[in-house]
Amino acid sequence: MRGKFITLEGIDGAGKSTHHAWLVAELQRRGHTVVQTREPGGTPLGEKLRELLLHEPMHLETEALLMFAARREHLAQVIEPALARGDWVVCDRFTDASYAYQGGGRGLPWAKLQALEQWVHPHVSPDLTLLFDVPLEVAQARMAAAAREADRFEQEKMDFHARVRAAYHARAADEPARIRVIDGSRTLDQVKTQLEETIASVCS
Repeated sequence: MRGKFITLEGIDGAGKSTHHAWLVAELQRRGHTVVQTREPGGTPLGEKLRELLLHEPMHLETEALLMFAARREHLAQVIEPALARGDWVVCDRFTDASYAYQGGGRGLPWAKLQALEQWVHPHVSPDLTLLFDVPLEVAQARMAAAAREADRFEQEKMDFHARVRAAYHARAADEPARIRVIDGSRTLDQVKTQLEETIASVCS
């Protein structure tokens, strides 16, 4: 039996990374073998591309193409084999992030992203996407408090992140059965309760 594919999305500072490990542990508690991974990255080649994407300036279309190049390798080497084995895959970001960041944030036409999506993974789509959402001010405060150097996406101005968030909301409105919005501004326990309810209803 094919495994399940779960992705975590949200603007920087929304809290998805905080709950990633808990989600993996919860699925394992329910008896599933879980592969934990991320994008861009997830493979040796993907991690090299990640460094370029997060730190090197480049043309918008180059950025989008490299994102999908890393994704194709990730699918071939990690995601598709795991699903075929019956494992569950939990991935920090996937193609929704390309629509949000390269499409919403940077203004790449969605038609180009749709073409890349159909080329790179026409038959693979997440079974469930958890979209962690917080007001921009909350996200910015969390990023400011983080004790690490911001990458070139995190360094973008507020209006960029507002467009990213709006694009995520548009995706959620288009696919409400797959994309479940999680209020990341609530307490950790409240978020965990919402996650438990979502997992129970969708992935039992």
